Amino acid sequence: MARYDIRELCRDDFETLMGLEDEVFGADGEPVLGPYYVRLCCDFFPDTCFLATVDGKPAGYILGFLKGREVYCTTLAVVPEYQGTRVVHYLLRAFCRAIIDRADSIWFTVEEDNAAARAVHATLGAKNVEVRKDFYGPGQDRIVSRLDREVLVRLRKRYERLGFIERKRAAESGVRSTAQLEAAS
Repeated sequence: MARYDIRELCRDDFETLMGLEDEVFGADGEPVLGPYYVRLCCDFFPDTCFLATVDGKPAGYILGFLKGREVYCTTLAVVPEYQGTRVVHYLLRAFCRAIIDRADSIWFTVEEDNAAARAVHATLGAKNVEVRKDFYGPGQDRIVSRLDREVLVRLRKRYERLGFIERKRAAESGVRSTAQLEAAS
């Protein structure tokens, strides 16, 4: 049975992420993330960026940023060999755990023809907000979707029920509880 490990990025993951970018996107002739962006993820945003390995081999990653109480999930990538496995599930679970009590919304962008990514966003409860023309340059339109506070409250409840997120008293942890999130919405 395969061993899946998910962990926060660290400074030493730079070369690994650049290699995964080439394998996932570059192999299909798509543009890859620039080294500056990947370096920022590895050095300054490790608490919202994660690497997945399967039996010690890099299998995928998720990159996201927190700005105030808005989260931007910018990239979720899985190498072809592990697409259709539990890698996506484990990456999303780690990401949601990291941001669920810190966010009022999560934003995603996706190409219209990326049915797999759109399905993942919909499964989480994201709603399409708009299509941004020329988002990454001429002819590179993206659908922008969003999970709002109400969806995050439901997601937190589900994760608590499944044991993915610990139930904590807000006064002890400094974390907003589900009840506080509901009251604030």
